[in-house]
Amino acid sequence: MERLSGKVAIITGGARGMGASHVRMFVKEGAKVVFTDILEQEGQALANELGENVKFIKHDVTKSADWQHVVEETEKTFGPVHILVNNAGITMSKSILEITEEEYRRIVDINQVSVFLGMKAVIPSMKKVAGASIINISSVNGLVGGAVGYTDTKFAVRGMTKAAALEFAQHGIRINSVHPGAVATPMIIQEDVKDAVEAWAKTLPLQRVAQPEEVSNLVVFLASDESSYSTGSEFVIDGGVTAQ
Repeated sequence: MERLSGKVAIITGGARGMGASHVRMFVKEGAKVVFTDILEQEGQALANELGENVKFIKHDVTKSADWQHVVEETEKTFGPVHILVNNAGITMSKSILEITEEEYRRIVDINQVSVFLGMKAVIPSMKKVAGASIINISSVNGLVGGAVGYTDTKFAVRGMTKAAALEFAQHGIRINSVHPGAVATPMIIQEDVKDAVEAWAKTLPLQRVAQPEEVSNLVVFLASDESSYSTGSEFVIDGGVTAQ
């Protein structure tokens, strides 16, 4: 049986990488999916490939008006929303002495404020259905230190998840965070950094980076009714990094 049959999902940052993996697996598991990104050409190509159970919408996750449009289009196309995957995000690795105020505010808007806007926009729709689930993609750097800006926002996602989970548990809406370590996405396997990433991966307990599908398997579990008693929790998928 398809694990997400009858469910409607919104997935942000879904045009490529880990987000595209989530979209593919959600469709495979029977969900109807609206996925969003600023990468219009890549997003539309994926939608054309996957067929009638998906819809792509160009979407700036930092804009509340864009969020309202996405929710309205989702309800119009497939019905009320059961699942939100707040996947969109950017990374940055600069010293606190080098990062500009503009760069810092940009990463906060994309990684942190977008999660707040997404939950705020989607929860009214979720109150119309049973078994709703929000999955906020944080990072291993939402648990341990890393680069300024990225780490701050990923800790914030973890905190927002817990606060929202407590507030909306009474409505049957579950909210959890996922904390991946290094994942083999285009961002980290491009030729100029590939050798360095592979060398670093050998220092991890499992001695490799994750494949996007491994993270998607966890996200599908949290989206499905199989995780019906999990809310306000962190789900770590980091190859053993935080066990060291």
